[in-house]
Amino acid sequence: MKFFKRTLLAGAVLASGLIGSPAWAATELVLSSWLPPRHPLVVGAIKPWAKQVEEATEGRVSVRVLTKPLGAPPAHFDMAKDGVADITYGLHSFTKDDRFLRSRVGQFSFLGNDAVEVSKNFWTVYNGQLDAAGEHEGTHILGLFTHGPGVLLSKGWHFDEPGQFQGFKVRTPGGYPADLMSGVGATTLFMSSGEVYEKLTRGVIDGICMAMDAVRAFKLDKHITDVMTVPGGLYNTSWFLVINEGKWEGLSAEDREAIMSVSGLAFSELAGKAWNEADAKGLDATEKAGIDVYAAPQPVLSKIVEVSNPIEAQWVEAVTAQGFDGAAALKAMQTEKPGS
Repeated sequence: MKFFKRTLLAGAVLASGLIGSPAWAATELVLSSWLPPRHPLVVGAIKPWAKQVEEATEGRVSVRVLTKPLGAPPAHFDMAKDGVADITYGLHSFTKDDRFLRSRVGQFSFLGNDAVEVSKNFWTVYNGQLDAAGEHEGTHILGLFTHGPGVLLSKGWHFDEPGQFQGFKVRTPGGYPADLMSGVGATTLFMSSGEVYEKLTRGVIDGICMAMDAVRAFKLDKHITDVMTVPGGLYNTSWFLVINEGKWEGLSAEDREAIMSVSGLAFSELAGKAWNEADAKGLDATEKAGIDVYAAPQPVLSKIVEVSNPIEAQWVEAVTAQGFDGAAALKAMQTEKPGS
């Protein structure tokens, strides 16, 4: 009889424990972040998106944004693909092979002056017309975006004519910006954004291809003298936000749908807003520092068009060879090209 009572009591305790526990176990996804924790993209897009994911899945999925990355910035796509991290973000141009050929549609000059509109356009064109998923095998795409219009920040250099680019050492993020700056006569060096401050202050580089936000985000206001702008951007950068494919497939269909409701085009808009706000603060910092912000003079602008045209044509040819309408995609992206 005592044994029977003990058995009933144990069963009751077990049952009460089951009733008090959730029927599911929360999934934590780890996001490796290589930008500084206070960078505008991290503060204005990555962390807010992580919170949105948790809210959209009603707590079933959370995203932990690491304060220190699990690898170097150029390795981040492969880190997601190989499962080193669950989620990563990065620039397509940081990967030095040609696996992201079609992503270059988001890197060309003259794409637009609003990071929200350019980012949304990039999602629509690259993800739709150009099959972005085919270039991101091993992962699932959560977001595609660009930063604001790229500018040329320089220390002691002002450009009135193309010949003045000779001897100018400039940091680029690789990809199209590197090809463009080489074409106008500059000497290009690849480095991640985190290296820029040191290299500029040490005189390793004379200038930087970045967006206006960099003036404030990387504390460059005391170290640059000039900023040259171009209608629609001297260039742009294409970015990805991806999750390991196996990790994605391991989530329930309900949670995948919930996550995508705050990702995709919605994330393009979120990231674009973060860049726009950061660019506005960067411009304010240049004005306070007395930095000369000037529009590219016509001879320089004409040279940019002259150099960019064959680069664009070569890209269109390569993309067309893959079975895509590269010309239509480029036309859809370039909203500010002179003469178009």
